[in-house]
Amino acid sequence: MKTLNYIAALCIATAAMRTATAQVSYTRSGNTTYGSNGTSYTQSGNTTYGSNGTSYTRSGNTTYGSNGTTATQSGNTTYTNTGTSYTRSGNTVYGSDGSTATQSGNTVYTTPGRR
Repeated sequence: MKTLNYIAALCIATAAMRTATAQVSYTRSGNTTYGSNGTSYTQSGNTTYGSNGTSYTRSGNTTYGSNGTTATQSGNTTYTNTGTSYTRSGNTVYGSDGSTATQSGNTVYTTPGRR
């Protein structure tokens, strides 16, 4: 679940699941996560650095993106300032926009929601 929570947070922060037009998978290796769309994210302490130049810092139960996004976790649900919430059930995260992120091993498979 740690990998799923980590990658789900990345999806939330980048709005990948909300704006993507195709399925994207994310595979974690060490402290770096590689997306099938060519993106990568490297974690260092409480901060994650994206290959697109955006960073995300976690403080308590909230993640702050350098692009102005925020994601706050409460129990199994994460609420964002983009208006979309994400709820984890088992090995899948369900977005209120219809998106999903499902973990299998070190890989998370996402499907986009409505735009």
